[in-house]
Amino acid sequence: MAEVIKTPEKKDGPDGASVMLRALDLLGEVARSAVPLGVPDLCVRLALPKPTVHRLCQKLEAEMYLLRDPDGRRFTSGPRFLRMGFDMLRNSVSSERRAILAQLVDVAGETCNFVTRVGTDAVYLDRVEAAWPLRMHLEVGSRVPMHCTASGKLFLSAMRPSQRRRILQSLHLKVNTPNTFTSIPALEQELERIAAMGYSTDDQEFLEGLCGIAVPVKDSRGEVVGAVACHGPVPRFSLDKAVALLPDMRQAADKLAATLSD
Repeated sequence: MAEVIKTPEKKDGPDGASVMLRALDLLGEVARSAVPLGVPDLCVRLALPKPTVHRLCQKLEAEMYLLRDPDGRRFTSGPRFLRMGFDMLRNSVSSERRAILAQLVDVAGETCNFVTRVGTDAVYLDRVEAAWPLRMHLEVGSRVPMHCTASGKLFLSAMRPSQRRRILQSLHLKVNTPNTFTSIPALEQELERIAAMGYSTDDQEFLEGLCGIAVPVKDSRGEVVGAVACHGPVPRFSLDKAVALLPDMRQAADKLAATLSD
């Protein structure tokens, strides 16, 4: 009978490569998961003992690569990990995405953005300005609130009900204009409307005199991972004009989705 030779388990030395690789595998599992993961879930997925996974989670949480869910038992991607991913994505395909946004700007005549979500904010991942002297200036990496922007409301509308309730309860529904949604029930009605339409608008909710529209960018699994947004000042850019751009915006969203890595 042939002797079975067991491969010794790699030790978690402070500088060991195995620790680094396990941490990267753990972050990858958290990033791929559609729901927050707890230590037991990660033990199964990584085939690692509970003490090892618990130790890795504690270290990654302390360094802000993981963020503990409000229930205290599960983890999601932390701000440092998200920032790393967005920087890699932006640097690797920036010229291609900017070309797609620039084509849309030529059609729309207004500034267009590629937006993603980080925590409870919508974040500009890429942006092409229109040539108008009157426009809103925001840098790549700028954060805007979710409850009163077209892209932010779009992200909220695409969430699972439990996740949406959790996010809404944590948001400060700051009054920016008379049109800002300031109550959760009213905002939830708006989000249901957005989910049914498949696009979102900002009717001077973030800034007076500014209208916007956003459509989803989806990954290969159909998950909303970003948004194409366009905005401009009233009356130059009305909601009617914004809605008329939907075919071109959806085409741009499909092109941007093709630049995303699975």
